[in-house]
Amino acid sequence: MIVPAKKRTDLIGILFLVNILALVAFSQSAQAVIIKSITVAPAIGSRYQGGIVFYIFKDGDIGYVPGATHGLIAATADQSAGIIWAVTAYQETKVPSGTSYDIGTGLANTTAIVTQNGAGSTYAAGLCYDYTNSDTGTGVYSDWYLPSKDELKELCINRVAVGGFADAPYWSSSDYHHPFENLAWSMVFSNHQSTLDNKVHTLRVRAVRSF
Repeated sequence: MIVPAKKRTDLIGILFLVNILALVAFSQSAQAVIIKSITVAPAIGSRYQGGIVFYIFKDGDIGYVPGATHGLIAATADQSAGIIWAVTAYQETKVPSGTSYDIGTGLANTTAIVTQNGAGSTYAAGLCYDYTNSDTGTGVYSDWYLPSKDELKELCINRVAVGGFADAPYWSSSDYHHPFENLAWSMVFSNHQSTLDNKVHTLRVRAVRSF
């Protein structure tokens, strides 16, 4: 059968249009797959999992995982403008199991302090331990804690990225050891100085959590 020249031209045009549409559809589908596969790692200053990221774990930190992004998140506001470090019964004694200064140890410190001081939010670690953030679009979490001395230092370094801090001392979860068992470490945010304060003093508190 011989197809007239005009019909052959029309047929070629239709086939060409079908191929173009198929190519566009494939391209759009491929783009959609690519877009879905992109995951943006949280960075310092990012709003993430209930707060704001202020530190990314590095090799050597407790919690560091090669090839993965993990770190520390600060609550978006202070939990107290002034609260004691320990209840009256334990203001002159160290935490029996001890506390650490290192990054990645704040949760263990907080748990140890709460074990000693008991339930309640009348002291710094207990307040952070009981804290649950309000929903601001990044999730609600209840695993907050009082940062260790070195975690608090990183929080002070990146205080502008997090925001809402006062130029005042903040409690850490690291206490001092013998012979001054009535002291714990704090950080003065106005001058970046780590200092020792009596556990009876009322200092500010900002809860943190890890991711």
